[in-house]
Amino acid sequence: DIIGGSLGGLSTAISIKEQNKSIDVIVHEKHKKIGYNHEGRRCGEAYSIEKEWNRWTPRKKSYYDEIRRGIIYIGEKKQEYTIKSGIAYILNRQEFISQLGKQAIELGVEIQTNHKIKSLSNLDGDYIIDASGCPSTIKRELNLNKGLKGVTYQQTIENSNYFISDTIKIYYIGVFGYYWIFPRDPKKKEVNVGIGVVKDFGYNLKNLLEEFKRKQNITGEVNYVTGGLVPVGLQRPFKYKNILFVGDTSAGSFPSSGQGIYRALLSGEVAGKCIAHNQVHRYPYILNKMFIKWDVMYKLFRPINRICININPNLALKMLEYWIKFNAKVSHQFDIKK
Repeated sequence: DIIGGSLGGLSTAISIKEQNKSIDVIVHEKHKKIGYNHEGRRCGEAYSIEKEWNRWTPRKKSYYDEIRRGIIYIGEKKQEYTIKSGIAYILNRQEFISQLGKQAIELGVEIQTNHKIKSLSNLDGDYIIDASGCPSTIKRELNLNKGLKGVTYQQTIENSNYFISDTIKIYYIGVFGYYWIFPRDPKKKEVNVGIGVVKDFGYNLKNLLEEFKRKQNITGEVNYVTGGLVPVGLQRPFKYKNILFVGDTSAGSFPSSGQGIYRALLSGEVAGKCIAHNQVHRYPYILNKMFIKWDVMYKLFRPINRICININPNLALKMLEYWIKFNAKVSHQFDIKK
């Protein structure tokens, strides 16, 4: 039984069936449609892939454009990156999830839509996959809902003066989070403009975003609003008895950027392979090995950054600048423009 018919849940279902067709797989999706529901657009929709994960490359209809340039602002400083082709995309996330759903059905997965799972007692599968998102349905029930969380608020703006089809912009504030401006549908000249903070410091994110839009002179009509909790880094435990946690319930998002799409896909793929080959006990080890370095780096950076903020906010921004450059270098995805 798989709880959740989004990225993590569907990649798990696909992986199981690809590895072992004899296993019965049921996906329980609370919405009436796969992908085309309000949770299908809960993030900025930017998606990048490391070379070893390229099996989840989106098909043309499921992305708007490739991302070839990233501009990062840290305080008053600007750093520009070129991004290799075939690495980063602006997804039509709803269509991408819908295509994964169709692929799962073709492989023999049973998808039950409009079927919300409220408790473990509703399920009787040999294995249960919790891909219910953040916060996790099952982890809340079992009192396992730990791990660092962030909060986001985002507006989609059409006919925007900031639309550049292949360019993303990120503005790091240093003290509490960052803003982003990502392109979306070129036919509407849409941009996703949002703010994310680590933990909930009691800020009014809508007011902060409106102030940011005024300062940057971002114009256009708001046609969509979303937001919510974001899991920052790994969310342990990854496994509990016969339950495997995937996506936001385990792999979370990259601490420095909030990217979680390919973490969801990859954790689902690994969980599926472990189930198909009767090696479920290896799932936590594999997931930890894939992503632990990013968590370690972030846990080292956070306390140092807090100390720098107390000493001098400009010093904190300088530390953040080094941190971002280091992340880009480690990922092998970007070339830094001198």
